[in-house]
Amino acid sequence: MTQELHIIGGGMAGSEAAWQAANRGIKVVIHEMRPTVETFAHRTGKLAEMVCSNSFRSDDHEQNAVGLLHWEMRAAGSVVMDAAYKHRLPAGGALAVDREPFSQSVTDALLAHPNITVSGEEITELPSSGQWIIATGPLTSDALGQAIARATGKESLAFFDAIAPIVYAETIDMSVAWEQSRYDKGETEAEQKAYINCPMTKEDYEAFIDALLSADKTEFHEGETAGYFDGCLPIEVMAERGRETLRHGPMKPVGLTNVHKPDQKAYAVVQLRRDNALGTLYNIVGFQTKMKYGAQTAVFKMIPGLRDASFARLGGIHRNTFINSPTLLDEQMRLKSHPHIRFAGQITGVEGYVESASMGLLAGRLAAAEMLGQTLDPVPQDSAHGALVHHITGGAEAKTFQPMNVNFGLFRPLDEILKGGRKGRKDRYKGYTDRAKEAFNQWLQSQS
Repeated sequence: MTQELHIIGGGMAGSEAAWQAANRGIKVVIHEMRPTVETFAHRTGKLAEMVCSNSFRSDDHEQNAVGLLHWEMRAAGSVVMDAAYKHRLPAGGALAVDREPFSQSVTDALLAHPNITVSGEEITELPSSGQWIIATGPLTSDALGQAIARATGKESLAFFDAIAPIVYAETIDMSVAWEQSRYDKGETEAEQKAYINCPMTKEDYEAFIDALLSADKTEFHEGETAGYFDGCLPIEVMAERGRETLRHGPMKPVGLTNVHKPDQKAYAVVQLRRDNALGTLYNIVGFQTKMKYGAQTAVFKMIPGLRDASFARLGGIHRNTFINSPTLLDEQMRLKSHPHIRFAGQITGVEGYVESASMGLLAGRLAAAEMLGQTLDPVPQDSAHGALVHHITGGAEAKTFQPMNVNFGLFRPLDEILKGGRKGRKDRYKGYTDRAKEAFNQWLQSQS
């Protein structure tokens, strides 16, 4: 009889790993400490709960690396992607989801699977035997984190991650704000109006930056030296890098026309994205913050259109733990010193919901194949999955290893696309995605 696969953590990676292994006939036990043991960011005990944003980012599978990752995961029968598309919200070219029905859908699918059980206790030590996947994500418990550090002989690396506030839609002043996706992107009217935009004059913007820089903030504790991940910087940190940084980042005014004042170009624009299917909640895009709660309310109400806003959730900052995967993991995602243990998700040093789930997908398939006595071909490096796992298991420089989103810079060069002269970016990106899809499909077919 096949032994059980134990997975610590029921987030994106753990849920996907369990689904993939269970569908290959493996009995799986998910060990999820929530809701018995709470975390800073989670609100429920559901599996695959989204805590930072409700977006899986771009869904363009021909011109965007994360969109390509969506495509590959769907081709592999991903439970996370299936739930995301079932509960998709209008967001222009992005894949945003209604977060509560999404996590409920994943939870229901896993609980209904005959090969999956969920156990609600905290694992505080590394297991000495059996087959395990650690997918505890950015909020790994202190006890388990210390156990991992002891087993690896190294301190876990860490950085600080921030979450953005959520506003009640009915409290947004639509006589000031308007609905529009940047460049009217989207095939339907709902997608073309997926964002609420709050315009700022130069005077509004300068006053906002002044308040942002002087606001009370959560600071590092003494002795904490971890940095921020560049893809999720608090807005205060961006503002500290230069007064114009936000205006050329999340507050850029390009591709938008104020329907109330079409002849006036905004100096800066704050965008809000729908956070649930009812359209009652909106997430302030790119506004991850480390401001203290009282300061957040005061500063964010300076934004035109949000003067009378009420917040369903304020932003916050938390410690995000990850391991030095290029040093510690082999190409099968196993801990070199304890090969019965695999790691998956953000704790491996990938960043983002999609990347985390994709590494869970691979870990689940790799573990299942090993337990069934099968030889699973390495995922091709030319695929999005392959490029990402190659990066974290040896492609990255261990001394400077930091969390990474999937991007075309991780892919091997496309010599055939460059022959006959330099090609444009669209040609190169299409070349990457065509090559990746073919390689990934062949890899999937080799397992059937």
